[in-house]
Amino acid sequence: MSKYLLDKFLYTIDRDPQLVERYREDPRGTVGWWEAEQANVIIGCHEGERSTWLKFSDAERDALASHDYAKLFGLGAHPFLTLTLFIGMFERDYAEPLAFQREYAARLSDFTLPYPDIAT
Repeated sequence: MSKYLLDKFLYTIDRDPQLVERYREDPRGTVGWWEAEQANVIIGCHEGERSTWLKFSDAERDALASHDYAKLFGLGAHPFLTLTLFIGMFERDYAEPLAFQREYAARLSDFTLPYPDIAT
């Protein structure tokens, strides 16, 4: 399991509106593509600089592919990264203001202190 890789996925997808839409429409395909093509790209390095060992665990891959942000939080994904990405993906599906944010809070309400460690 790699909290770093989870957070890197959430961060990089959230920064590109086309990837946000791709992830919304085809989550499993987007996760597979990103893991194969982007997971080992080193952020901040020149083109072609890559590592070779990063990959998602089955639990991480399944949580990402099912948009299960509560499970992602339990796996250690940073809550601000999940919240901002999933707001961008799903807020439009709710008629009431802040309805998605309330649902997000409700789905994470079973977690008690101490929360899962979100340090990478």
